[in-house]
Amino acid sequence: MSTPSDNLFPTDHLLRSRAEREVLLRQRAVVVWLCGLSGSGKTTLANALDRRLAAAGFASAVLDGDNVRNGLNRGLGFSDDDRRENIRRVAEVSRLFVQSGLIVINSFITPRHELRDLAREIIGAGDLLEVHVEASFETCARRDPKGLYAKAGAGGVASFTGRDSAFEPPTRSDLVLHTERESPTESLERLWALVHPRVVRA
Repeated sequence: MSTPSDNLFPTDHLLRSRAEREVLLRQRAVVVWLCGLSGSGKTTLANALDRRLAAAGFASAVLDGDNVRNGLNRGLGFSDDDRRENIRRVAEVSRLFVQSGLIVINSFITPRHELRDLAREIIGAGDLLEVHVEASFETCARRDPKGLYAKAGAGGVASFTGRDSAFEPPTRSDLVLHTERESPTESLERLWALVHPRVVRA
């Protein structure tokens, strides 16, 4: 004899596959990974893309250095090992989000080829769009939206990317946004032109 609890979780409500979730959400999942120097415009573009996707009816999430290091990666520093672990965890979380059918927008400096390759390996090359948000160290230092360049100049930031720690320009990016000579609107339009066809279900 069955009991009431036997029917709490009928088989038609079992966890759905990624394909089924994408059908429900009416989108194709992908990770858009924005890399570049601090101050290059990554987070501004990530948030703008997130808003535009939402306005068009898509479900997306933004991960960046601030929200991740305040929680998931609290306690990690900026040594080579800690940077690698930071990116590894972000990539693993991104992969889980993609399997749930979501569009993930990541904004991380990701300074070395090795780190970008690690993210690609974990997420899968077919689910990753790499975007280099390019601006010179000098331009980023002039912008300095978080005051990090001033703090680094005073010796308050160890292993600061672009000064104490090298940034290796990507060679496999799907798109390069030149925020020194493009307006934010122009950069967003180019980013949208890359992402929108990728997330629309046929």
